[in-house]
Amino acid sequence: MSNYVKSTNFATKDTLPSGDSNKIVKGTEIDTEFNNIATAVSTKADTASPTFTGTVTLPTGTVGVTQSYGDNDTSLATTAFVQAALAAVYPIIYPVGSIYTNASVSTNPATLLGFGTWTAFGAGRVIVSAGTGGGATYTAGATGGSKDAIVVSHTHTATSSVTDAGHNHTISLPAASGGSGNIAAGGSTLGSTTTSTSTTGISVSTAISTTGSSGTDANMPPYIVVYMWQRTA
Repeated sequence: MSNYVKSTNFATKDTLPSGDSNKIVKGTEIDTEFNNIATAVSTKADTASPTFTGTVTLPTGTVGVTQSYGDNDTSLATTAFVQAALAAVYPIIYPVGSIYTNASVSTNPATLLGFGTWTAFGAGRVIVSAGTGGGATYTAGATGGSKDAIVVSHTHTATSSVTDAGHNHTISLPAASGGSGNIAAGGSTLGSTTTSTSTTGISVSTAISTTGSSGTDANMPPYIVVYMWQRTA
C-alpha cells in the first residue's frame, strides 16, 4: 500500500514575509496534493466489503467478527470460530468413552484437541472387541489373559519294562562211594548238580526330563506400543 506524503508544506508558507512569491499557494501545488491523495486512497481497501490482493498481513492481536458455526461462505474465520467448529466436531469423532491413540506423542489429548477429559488407558494390554466369539463372551471393561505362558493341566504317562527270564548255576561235586543223584558211584571223577532257577529282583525307576523355555512374557502376540487415552468426560 502507498502512503500519502505531502509535496508542499503549506504551514511554512505562512511564515514567509509578505511579498515573497513563495508565500502564494499555487494551483499546481493544490493539484499535486489532490493527485497524491487520490493515488494513496486508491491503494487502500474500502471499509465495507473490501477486496484484498497479494499477501494480506494482519497486525498481531487483530480482532475480527466471529462467524456462526456452520457458516460455509467465504468469510474469514477467527480463532473463536475455529474453536467453536472443533468443539462441535470433535465430540462427534471422540464422544465420551472413545479411545485416542498416538504412535509417538504422549501429550494428553485435552491439550492436543482442546476439549474433554482424558485418562491414560490399557497400559500393557491389547484390545479385544466386546461380544461373543470363539466360544466365549467378552464384556466391555472386563480384563483377562496373561502375558506369561500358562501350561494347561495335563498328565504324562511313562512305562518301563524289565525282563529277567531267570538262570541256573552248575556246581561241581567230588565223587563218593555208592553214588547218588548225579554223582557217579565209585567214580574217580567229579560229578555235578544244577541249582534251582531264580530271578535277580532288579528295581527300575523312570524319570521324565523337562523341555522347552521360560514362559515369562511368552504369551503375547506380535505387538507395537502406542499411547492410548480414554475420554471420560
